[in-house]
Amino acid sequence: MKKDIALNRRSFLKSSAVGVGALAAPAIISSKALASSGELNFTGWAGYDKLSAEVIPAFTAATGIKVNFKELPDQDTMFGEAKVALEAGGMDMTEPTIERVGAWNSNGLLGAWDPAKLAMDNYLPGLADGSAGERSRIDGNLMYVPSNWGTESLVYNKESAKLGEPPSLGALFDPANQVVLRPHSALAAMGRWLDAQGKLPFPWTDGYSDMGKMTQLWDIALAEAIKAKGNVVQWWSGENEANAGFTANGATVGLCWDSTGFNLRNDGYGYMAPVEGAFAWHQGFVLLKNAVNVDQAHEFAKWVSTPEGASMWATAFSSNPVGKGASELMDPDVATYYNGTFNDEALAKLWWWPTQSAEFLTKRAEYADKFKAA
Repeated sequence: MKKDIALNRRSFLKSSAVGVGALAAPAIISSKALASSGELNFTGWAGYDKLSAEVIPAFTAATGIKVNFKELPDQDTMFGEAKVALEAGGMDMTEPTIERVGAWNSNGLLGAWDPAKLAMDNYLPGLADGSAGERSRIDGNLMYVPSNWGTESLVYNKESAKLGEPPSLGALFDPANQVVLRPHSALAAMGRWLDAQGKLPFPWTDGYSDMGKMTQLWDIALAEAIKAKGNVVQWWSGENEANAGFTANGATVGLCWDSTGFNLRNDGYGYMAPVEGAFAWHQGFVLLKNAVNVDQAHEFAKWVSTPEGASMWATAFSSNPVGKGASELMDPDVATYYNGTFNDEALAKLWWWPTQSAEFLTKRAEYADKFKAA
């Protein structure tokens, strides 16, 4: 399969360091944005307290634009809310991951961004151009702009987790471990683990572009995952549930976001990539088709691409920034954590979520539901 996004965390930090002197002038907030309603209806991720407490107030202070922030636990819920908002209004922009853009657009939910109202040169190489830039555009229209990126990998109890040698996705299905899982990610992990052992009739990634192969591959992954389901102590769909799987329910291993590993880093837990490679995600902003506060939405997306905005956004998510010069401004605890998380080999093996059509996502949800209900 063609690699969708050719980038890694270390190249981001290096390129941001050398790119500071080449930064475009700080984005100027347009008078048109300030002269209109001065408000923005933004629906984003729950479980990241700094967004409400620090980041959004900083944007308002810089622009005068008030943000009405609605928090939701996951992007499936965001998708459902966006479908309602298409008729009822009340949502201008939200923040899915790049592989969902085609599905959102095919459901008639998205409007196009105007690159002239953004600052596309602010972004680090590989995030808004190259193959990522191609995935961000549909029929020549810019439908998505990046906000942050990160990984989903093994969070583990340093004393009691059984990870194998080398550490593998198979640890998630080892009865010696107690695990916390997101259902659809767990099935993908099973598929990738089986694929690495040569136990699938087709490469796992073939199932993301061919629905016939998808059902064959996911039938196998589901059957094998159900056999190992007895070690699941917590399902998660958002950050708070993932944390609780460890702190309240005693999980020893989980397949979770890097932010979960960061939150638990001082409590005896580590975060590492499996030998098969960590899952990697690319998150960004989409504009709703019936958005009312369009100029304000552009100012918001543009601000998050600046060094200040990108650093604050990434720090809030305990993730990686999208703007040049942002890493130098980030919370030192976050920067230190990410610089020490994966070595060069692990970064080179990142597995970026492939593009997922609306048909694929519907079918994937059915498999996830079967896994939970089994």
